[in-house]
Amino acid sequence: MYDMLTTPKQPEIAAALAELVPLGDPPPRDVALAGFRRQLGRIQSYVQQRFERDGLNGLTAARLHAGLMDELVNSLFAYALAMLPLEERDRLAMAATGGYGRATLAPFSDIDLLFLTGGKASLKMDRAVEFILYFLWDLGLKVGHATRSIPDCLDEARKDVTIRTSLLDARCLTGDRALFADFQKAFRADCAADGPGAYIIAKQAERAARHRRFGETPFMVEPNVKEGKGGLRDLQTLYWLARYVFNTFAMTELVGKDAPGGGILTATEARSCKRAWEYLWSVRFHLHYVAGRAEERLTFDFQPVVGARMGYTRHGRQDGVERFMRHYFLMVREVARVTGVLEPALVRAALGPPAIAAETDAALVEAGFVLADGKILFAPGHDPETDPASIFRILLCARDRGLELHPLALRTLIRSAPLGAELRGDKKAAAMFMNLLCGQEEHDGDERTCDSARWLGLLNETGVLGRYLPDWRRIVGQMQFDTYHVYTVDVHTVHAIRVLNTIEAGELKEIAPVATDLIDQVQSRRALYVALLLHDIAKGRGGDHSVLGAEIALYVGPALGLSAEETEMVSWLVLHHLMLTQTAFSRDIDDPKTILDLADTIQSPERLRLLLVLTVSDMRAVSPKVWNGWKATLLRELYARVAEVLEGGLSTTERDTRISRVKEVVASLLGDWPELAREEFLSLGYPSYWLGFDPESIERHARMIRDAKQRSAPLTVHAEPLPARAVTEVVVYTADHAGLFSRIAGALAIAGASIVDARIHTLTDGMALDTFWIQDANGGPYDAPHRLARLSSLIEQALSGRLRLEAEIRKATRSLIPGRMRAIHVPPRVVVDNRASNRHTVVEVNGRDRPGLLHDVTSAISAQGLQIASAHVTTYGVRAVDVFYVKDVFGMKVENERKLNQLRNALLEALSPSVDDPAPQPPVKRRAVA
Repeated sequence: MYDMLTTPKQPEIAAALAELVPLGDPPPRDVALAGFRRQLGRIQSYVQQRFERDGLNGLTAARLHAGLMDELVNSLFAYALAMLPLEERDRLAMAATGGYGRATLAPFSDIDLLFLTGGKASLKMDRAVEFILYFLWDLGLKVGHATRSIPDCLDEARKDVTIRTSLLDARCLTGDRALFADFQKAFRADCAADGPGAYIIAKQAERAARHRRFGETPFMVEPNVKEGKGGLRDLQTLYWLARYVFNTFAMTELVGKDAPGGGILTATEARSCKRAWEYLWSVRFHLHYVAGRAEERLTFDFQPVVGARMGYTRHGRQDGVERFMRHYFLMVREVARVTGVLEPALVRAALGPPAIAAETDAALVEAGFVLADGKILFAPGHDPETDPASIFRILLCARDRGLELHPLALRTLIRSAPLGAELRGDKKAAAMFMNLLCGQEEHDGDERTCDSARWLGLLNETGVLGRYLPDWRRIVGQMQFDTYHVYTVDVHTVHAIRVLNTIEAGELKEIAPVATDLIDQVQSRRALYVALLLHDIAKGRGGDHSVLGAEIALYVGPALGLSAEETEMVSWLVLHHLMLTQTAFSRDIDDPKTILDLADTIQSPERLRLLLVLTVSDMRAVSPKVWNGWKATLLRELYARVAEVLEGGLSTTERDTRISRVKEVVASLLGDWPELAREEFLSLGYPSYWLGFDPESIERHARMIRDAKQRSAPLTVHAEPLPARAVTEVVVYTADHAGLFSRIAGALAIAGASIVDARIHTLTDGMALDTFWIQDANGGPYDAPHRLARLSSLIEQALSGRLRLEAEIRKATRSLIPGRMRAIHVPPRVVVDNRASNRHTVVEVNGRDRPGLLHDVTSAISAQGLQIASAHVTTYGVRAVDVFYVKDVFGMKVENERKLNQLRNALLEALSPSVDDPAPQPPVKRRAVA
């Protein structure tokens, strides 16, 4: 992993350090500290200059830094002993451990030191060690340290695998080198006596725990360069295992027949390892310098800067940052693959070859496989080199028999990935792939046994899938520079198929009941799985990925053995896979034209079923925060209304019939009212009101309105948590006036609530009944009593004019600490559509989410003399997509082009950040207003 050659030195620094430790009397501590501090600054500047200006890669710079720090620490050791001489019998050596022991040091990393003593440390030795440590701390360095004798080291190493690993890397810096040589001899002997088995198991468990903490996939869009899967720590783990088993220092030592283990790495694999090692060190060096600290997480705000520093620029339609991150992800995938190749071979070399199980049955042997340690692997002479189709066959055998793949089988699959290209056009291979993708259709008892995501993920990780499907290869490691998607496109797709597996297994009955009920009614099951596999296949190519993906599906479908009918269905699903989400979250589903247009596009109940299941699978795979009870409710309602039309039931155009039915139910719910009061309420709402709420909600509104009238209250605010929908409904009843919606939205912003939807209704008596559905920062109901009380108070203050909304919103904005998402640019966009609704002009506003956005946007709409009938608020990471249904003062659509241009310009101005804002802010959740 690294060589032991002498690290490059800078003569001037070496000479200056030597002058700090003269042969005569040493200078006072304060004088020496100033001199050492000056030289430390020169070292740090010199390393940064060589890295940034002279083009050193990160690994070379890390070695240079470690070498120069060696000089400084050694000079300090000499100075300390000159100030505090030891007794002649005292034996003391100073060694570097950890990363510093491997002679690599990042700009802001700790330096780990071991003070090795020849026995129990004397008082003078303790004082000298203490002097060195305090000196280093005064220099501003972070130091990990231990003072131990040889028996202490061996004893601690036996008890703690982390200490054992640290000592494995130990490198003598200065002092009693003979003592350190004795330690190394004793340590190696102790390791050999203990055997490699326990150490290997411990390091594997340590790595598994680290992956659980930092992400089980290398393709997290904000990866940890050091600790994440496929990062530097994984490479170091491989190095530690090889070092422990073979006492090697570099991966190149494992190449060739005469190498330890008989050549367990190819030259290509060793080069991949070295390339990844250098690349990740370069990323880490840039990250430290950009952050100005020991930062290991490559967050959104650092990605563009690091990518630019590394020379990634825009290419075609792809931004430089996306090119950088894709290269990064491909590199960490190589680390994962090298791990899959090298580690099984190390285990085999350390513990011996696996014992082939005697119970391997004849059918398995005939298929070319055997069992070892209860796991399946290729039989000798039956690997993919002789039969490429065995790549798919071994996975089918493992699935059908409930077996795990042996690590040596995984190693073979990784090395055989290029053979996946030979399976293209093979009908039998296509049938096996479809079997793996779609799983077993029969039931095991009452439950489906389908875990196709597991096998698809394995094909992706080994690289086979990208070779078999060339279009898939283009999305491997493809990221989108936003905060909405937390995985790369390929990993998101595998997750989506995993969600579909869980829907089929009935595991999401509580979360997605409609999709769970529909899955058993689906006739085109194979088309559904292939559509989910291909729904994002064209991302990163520029243009509309849905349109491009639909075209790709037309030739991938037949290649996988789909019929013409199935292929057409797959292409249609890919083309329209965003239709339900875009409609449910950005359109008024109470508008009959919205439902009729959707039904006209979908045309059949089977397509609707497929589209809903695909939508649920896609949404839940985006990130854990995207799906919530409110969005589930909207999708269920949309599905029900479209299904009603497609199945020939009550037509959405029969408004009077529907309104009459709603009023009948409401009247029965208000049976305790006098008939005159009941009839008076039933005459208040316009048709859009009766179609926009369920009877239970209307009953709540009725009782609130009656109570307000009896009290002659000018303003009533009622908040009702709705846990089943994961929202709180806030109803404001007051006299209607211009800007009412905007003021309420501003108050909600200041309260810290997140608006997910809103309806604005003016009743026939001129009173306004505005309804907002809000959530807390965690995507749940806003239900804390004290917060609801403050919310009502803020609304009252806003409407009475006692609250300076603009100033309070700016104050709330400034109180937010600028976060990592501020680097993501969202260009403002305004789209006006007069065809989406028969009665309203639909205005779609896209911009960067920030506190007060909805207040600013609705203020701009009101200033244009327009009335807002409903608002639909959606956030995709930091991108806000808000849709408003508006009318002019005469209750008509806005069709005058001059008026529309004025509206667009006013909204674009409202979308621009305030000049008082220091930078765009990073709401983790939609801040009240969008």
